[in-house]
Amino acid sequence: MYFCRSLKVEMRIHYVIVCWLVFFAMPDLFAQRITVEEYIEMYKDLAISEMRRSGIPASIKLAQAILESGSGNSQLAINANNHFGIKCHEWQGARVYQDDDAQGECFRSYRNARESWIDHTEFLMTRSRYEFLFEYRSNDYRSWARGLSRAGYATNPNYPQLLINLIERYELHQFDDGSTASRRGLFRRLTIASGSNNQQFTNGLTFSTEKFPVQVKNKTEFVTARSGDTYASLGNELDMMPWQLPRYNEAKATDALQAEQPVFIQPKRRRAEKGNDTHTVQSGDTMHSISQEYAIRMQRLYALNQIEKGTQPRVGEVLNLRKKKKN
Repeated sequence: MYFCRSLKVEMRIHYVIVCWLVFFAMPDLFAQRITVEEYIEMYKDLAISEMRRSGIPASIKLAQAILESGSGNSQLAINANNHFGIKCHEWQGARVYQDDDAQGECFRSYRNARESWIDHTEFLMTRSRYEFLFEYRSNDYRSWARGLSRAGYATNPNYPQLLINLIERYELHQFDDGSTASRRGLFRRLTIASGSNNQQFTNGLTFSTEKFPVQVKNKTEFVTARSGDTYASLGNELDMMPWQLPRYNEAKATDALQAEQPVFIQPKRRRAEKGNDTHTVQSGDTMHSISQEYAIRMQRLYALNQIEKGTQPRVGEVLNLRKKKKN
């Protein structure tokens, strides 16, 4: 009898140990891993959508995500929805810490994988060291792969070849749009009918075209602010992340919005449209107001005119809005 009781107690202990191992100590052993093929199927449409608004090849985004996140199976992807290994930098959102090139490095954390995919596009589009990439065609994945490495996206010297190998092994180039050149002319909108309301998909977002008619200036989409709008309230209505509208408009989140003021919902361009080569400064003009008028990045406006950042132009001064052609 004592032996039976002891055996039962021992069996209970073993049972508890096994349960602890299954649920806490060895979760990866029983986790169902996503295959590369499944990952491609899950995200190819998003990759194509992001390519159409930015010019970044869908094949490059897919290959980077597969490589950086282990097809969505890495701890960073699982715990932080970070599929591109983007570190914190100036990030103001949630964050996680894990070892990478150094111990306890800070990585961005997202609410879902889609946010990570969109932020990766913004990360490349808004940093000057990646600007030259957007001169490549969206089907030139080899130049993009080598360019990403040259710009310092990854420290692994084999990074370009790893991306190219993934693209060619899984034929990811089939998702690239070979008929488009860089991001010029890529900002297409997909409009569908949903009952009696037209819904417009822009920047990966969905909102009513009646409430928020989208206009385009210098291939950059914008909406018009209403009386009482703020960057926060407008961003919330558009289901955008808090940092997006202030960054796209090169403003502080607390800056006031005036009625009828254009608010860009995409990053502005590196140059004005053809035909708008220069601007003669008028009374009341600022570098910010000029950059908004022509949808050109203020940082680029300073660089084109070799003006120290923070300096305001003089009335009558002629500013370059495009790079001068060499004679």
